[in-house]
Amino acid sequence: MSTLMRPPADPSNRHKPSGSFKHWLLEGMPDPAGRKRHGAQRTQAAKDHKPQSWWKVMCLTGVDYFSTLGYQPAIAALAAGMVSPLATIVLVAVTLLGALPVYRRVASESPRGEGSIAMLEKLLPRWGGKLFVLALLGFAATDFMITMTLSAADASAHAVENPFAPEWMHGQEVAITLALIAGLGIVFLRGFKEAINVAVLLVGAFLLLNAVVVVVGLFHVASEAHVVTDWWVALNQQHGNPLVMIGIALLVFPKLALGLSGFETGVAVMPQIKGEPDDTEEHPAGRIRGAHKLLTTAALIMSAFLVASSFITTFLIPAAEFEAGGKANGRALAYLAHQYLGDAFGTAYDISTIAILWFAGASAMAGLLNLVPRYLPRFGMAPSWTRAVRPLVLLFTAIAFLVTIVFEADVEAQGGAYATGVLVLMTSASIAVTLSAKRRRQRVKTLAFGAVALVFSYTTVANVVERPDGIRIAAMFILGIVVVSFASRIRRSFELRATHIKMDEQALEFTAANDEGPIRMIAHEPKRAGVERYREKLEHAQQANHLPVDCNALFIEVIVDDSSDFEQELLVEGKHRHGFRVLEVHSNNVPNTLAAVLLHIRDVTGLMPHIYFRWTEGNPIANLSKFLFFGEGEIAPVTREVLREAEPDVTRRPWVHVG
Repeated sequence: MSTLMRPPADPSNRHKPSGSFKHWLLEGMPDPAGRKRHGAQRTQAAKDHKPQSWWKVMCLTGVDYFSTLGYQPAIAALAAGMVSPLATIVLVAVTLLGALPVYRRVASESPRGEGSIAMLEKLLPRWGGKLFVLALLGFAATDFMITMTLSAADASAHAVENPFAPEWMHGQEVAITLALIAGLGIVFLRGFKEAINVAVLLVGAFLLLNAVVVVVGLFHVASEAHVVTDWWVALNQQHGNPLVMIGIALLVFPKLALGLSGFETGVAVMPQIKGEPDDTEEHPAGRIRGAHKLLTTAALIMSAFLVASSFITTFLIPAAEFEAGGKANGRALAYLAHQYLGDAFGTAYDISTIAILWFAGASAMAGLLNLVPRYLPRFGMAPSWTRAVRPLVLLFTAIAFLVTIVFEADVEAQGGAYATGVLVLMTSASIAVTLSAKRRRQRVKTLAFGAVALVFSYTTVANVVERPDGIRIAAMFILGIVVVSFASRIRRSFELRATHIKMDEQALEFTAANDEGPIRMIAHEPKRAGVERYREKLEHAQQANHLPVDCNALFIEVIVDDSSDFEQELLVEGKHRHGFRVLEVHSNNVPNTLAAVLLHIRDVTGLMPHIYFRWTEGNPIANLSKFLFFGEGEIAPVTREVLREAEPDVTRRPWVHVG
């Protein structure tokens, strides 16, 4: 019975890698049936991608989330001035009461790392859903890609601004940023295990050094109590009314939204979290618990650091130093490290900040490596090699190079796009969990998540209005993904799309009824299922192809459910209708399905199938367009072309007759 489940030959898998480079490049790539290529290397590939404890994976996402401490306090001080601590408290409240509950629910409902995109995909079926997913993937690509380039650019800025930096480094920010991105790509070419180990080391060192700076800063605030009273007096002189202070804190909140980055990535890397022994693919409860611990712990650590750092930087750093050209611009905690702990410790802090900002792109790279293979190949909108890790690493590294060169490694120029990508994904996540709670009739949770969705929607709109360059950059990513996706879909149109084929008992009896062959099948449109239609179709096939009266032909019908899908498992069911024997298949298209079933029947029975068509009426170009987008249209020639691509040996290729 195992051969009855055998997937058909896949033309994209027919040519095996011949050289050692290709062998290494495509190592571990699954075929459409889910099997990995290059069995000899499977053990090592599995070892490299072995799931890790949740706290280690937290460090992988934390290199993005925690690294914002390198610049977030300075951004808050520059945007909110004296109100910076209050604005940071608003940010922390939104984090703990809004983003954290939203993404804990997202993790529960998409434990394989699909994120909120998969939750929303289910609400919009067919092509509308696919286009919506492509748009969200565009924003995700904006978020993750700009995370890589912006963080590397900020790391190069920290390196150049260090007092011990050699003179030759000044003006070389682009070259330094490209070198950092290349280093990140090399780490991921080695594997996820190496990336996680590096992340654990960097996050541990960075948080420890930040804790030292914060404790020393709080000590100086306590010993110089006048800085607190001076701040309070100045705050009341500027604004007076506490309600005005809160209002200003709410208004500047969108400018602090970068402090929310990391949640979407935390869900995207869930497959890297080690679950419990009793976890199943359908119900990985242990992995979900690990993801909840990851999200909660990261949010609590970051919230504590954000609140403490906003107070000490506001109290201890003169306002002028936050302005452009000031020593604390974009590096407030580094300023305090040099000021109170000396240049030696300050340099150590700078090195740690540079390292974690460089590796902040690791969580983004991990997110991209999880999202792209999960959606685009399944939609037929990416080449089959995008299921492999290493080609994607090289592709994303090349795109990061291009973005860095275009923006000249300017952190400020990329900030708008970064915030836009982060906020759109968080808004979509909050909307997704709101709709999920509504479907389950959880009234209180629906209202709570709905309020969070309104907050994120307001924040997103405010950010887009203030920095429209972000939405323009995101639109370019979306346009690029849509164009490349549809070009790939058209190029892959003549591939076999069935991942598995199974025939029920009745279908097996129909195909096994003839011991000597050939097996004759007549393609029939399922919408015309009357007895006269079957009789007319049989008589036409007999006359047009000179078939004997007792040809014992089967009818085969393909019912198109959702033509926007690409790959699919097929179930061939045998049915009796009006005295005729019919093979019925539900699929996403007609010709590719017919070709796959013909090849499967040939392999199972050892007999040669013959299929009989009538020519399709109408303009052939219009019919081909119908096939590309609706799975129907120019059936006979496309079926023959799919068979030709799948089976190069003409003597083993099922016959296609058209009359």
